Amino acid sequence: QAQLVESGGGSVQAGDSLRLSCTAAERAFSEYVMAWFRQAPGKDREFVAAISWSGITTNYADSVRGRFTISRDVTDDSVKVHLQMNSLKPEDTAIYYCAADSIAGAAHADEWRYHTWGQGTQVTVFS
Repeated sequence: QAQLVESGGGSVQAGDSLRLSCTAAERAFSEYVMAWFRQAPGKDREFVAAISWSGITTNYADSVRGRFTISRDVTDDSVKVHLQMNSLKPEDTAIYYCAADSIAGAAHADEWRYHTWGQGTQVTVFS
């Protein structure tokens, strides 16, 4: 069973919005730092946004700050992390990955510290 499953990707026009969701398989993820990364064709994977386990602290890449919003939704039945993406640009085109870190307390951008990853969801933005 996949531990993290992303959804919500798709193809949109520049200026449109998309909302990505990441559903965690276990309630334990409610205590993890969660993040979104992305990888564009021919490029390395890069940090997009992260949120602390409490949801109080967030961290954004400069390229998305002010356009993207990360949030988390914890209920008795599920743990989800969302990425609201507004004012999308063609350069936002990438595969978006959800990731989890069970050790850190702060919302960080260090890819190597995230130990659990989803399979990714494709976002394509046309100009």
